[in-house]
Amino acid sequence: MDKKRIYLSSPTMHGEEQKYVQEAFDTNWVAPLGPNVNAFEKEMAAYTSCGHAAALASGTAAIHMALRLLGVKRGDVVFVSDLTFSASCNPIVYENGTPVFIDAEPDTWNMSPQALKRAYEKYPNPKAVICVHLYGTPAKLDEIMEICKAHGTPLIEDAAESLGSTYRGKFTGTFGKYGIYSFNGNKIITTSGGGMFVSAEEEAAKKVTFLATQARDQARHYQHSQIGYNYRMSNVTAGIGRGQLLHLEEHKAKKKAIYERYREAFADIAALHMNPMNPDGDANCWLSCLTIDKDSKITPDMIMDALDQKLNAESRPIWKPMHMQPVFADCDFWPHEKDGESVGTDIFERGLCLPSDIKNTEAEMEGIIRTVKELF
Repeated sequence: MDKKRIYLSSPTMHGEEQKYVQEAFDTNWVAPLGPNVNAFEKEMAAYTSCGHAAALASGTAAIHMALRLLGVKRGDVVFVSDLTFSASCNPIVYENGTPVFIDAEPDTWNMSPQALKRAYEKYPNPKAVICVHLYGTPAKLDEIMEICKAHGTPLIEDAAESLGSTYRGKFTGTFGKYGIYSFNGNKIITTSGGGMFVSAEEEAAKKVTFLATQARDQARHYQHSQIGYNYRMSNVTAGIGRGQLLHLEEHKAKKKAIYERYREAFADIAALHMNPMNPDGDANCWLSCLTIDKDSKITPDMIMDALDQKLNAESRPIWKPMHMQPVFADCDFWPHEKDGESVGTDIFERGLCLPSDIKNTEAEMEGIIRTVKELF
């Protein structure tokens, strides 16, 4: 392992981040909150046209706050995408709610509108729907929003992986009642760790800011009338985010170029298929993914092992669907087709995430492609 590590998706710094961080140090605003936090919220709101934003410690915290605002409590059902990372649904359990998992559909790998429709037959009054835009690809928002509207259910968009992606010209995260973004270290831009709650409603963002700052009442002394959380982003990490946001479009363009490079390179291998794009959207291509035909002798593990052993290159399995996770074994699950197999399980079993770091050199990309093609 003396070769340089080729990462799946690592942070890419540019220099402007340091300017904002230095300002925080020079003014002694290193404690939570400060000018960078306020500015980052305004800059994110301006970029996405979301209306209002609250900078938080993580995307998970943003989902938790969205559920708090909706009043999720013990026994309340929340529909959530099944093919995702556990952070999308863990906050439901924080509030003692009941996750009900909605299968993926094959066109975008996102929440299946037809499975969502059937779930309402058993659960006519869910407290919320959490729709994930997987790997940066927008979900079928028109169909999902129409279903939610027909049943009066608020939509929370988990756009943790899709910052910069658009659906019919509008940014993901800004369609639902509430939206969330993540700035984890592997995301398209990073604050090292952090997230953002967004909403068109100013009062919602203010309430989240209040709850995320330990719900301290306006009083000279320390007074609390409800339970709060230590969820606010720090002024230092917000400075990193401000510098990163200046390069979001550049990062998106490079991610899309990586996806196209793989797509063209593997076009002549019938058994390989890139993760699908939504024709009504413009994906940020956060991670480029492959699936392999069931009858192929080559497995995802074989590709991941070859990349690791030959190139010291990091790749990952597709997210393991939530209904397959031991911790959620007792939760209900609705497949894409009635009485059909899980689409998400099929994608998980046949898929993998390829190295998608925007710092990959042409030689590294050629090596990754060659390693995969040699297996076939």
